[in-house]
Amino acid sequence: MWAFDGSRRPRFAAAPGPGQESVWDYPRPPRLVPDDRHVTVSAGGVPVASTRRALRLLETASPPSFYLPVADIDMRLLVAAPGSSYCEWKGTASYWQLAASPGTGPVAWCYADPAAAFGAIRDHLAFYPARVDCHVDGERVRPQPGGFYGGCITREIVGPFKGEPGTSHW
Repeated sequence: MWAFDGSRRPRFAAAPGPGQESVWDYPRPPRLVPDDRHVTVSAGGVPVASTRRALRLLETASPPSFYLPVADIDMRLLVAAPGSSYCEWKGTASYWQLAASPGTGPVAWCYADPAAAFGAIRDHLAFYPARVDCHVDGERVRPQPGGFYGGCITREIVGPFKGEPGTSHW
């Protein structure tokens, strides 16, 4: 495994600077926290979502995912995508793709019937910043490495992050 320096963070983790967070200080199991920053999503320049009512999911080693209320998403632009996956904490996820380009893969996911501890994300979607343009308070989000993951990397977040090369054992 890895050696810890007395904090919750392993020695290889970057130390956060002023105003930053280390993903290694995030809890396991994950925690949801309300976030009133302006979160926007667009695809090909078309606005898909805009909210100040996001829920930020914090989980050890991963950049946060932002869950946006369906009421703040233009659902006419999305259609259900095939497939599902299972999270030990949240339950079964289903996927959404852009209606304008079906078959190109999912751009968002949701938990229609989340586990009780994550009931707050019912009627919320999280978006893959590698597949659509996501911004938090005007800052363009960098996608979490690894393809499968949907974490949002902003200036305030330091890693290393799950999904980077050599992290498959995390």
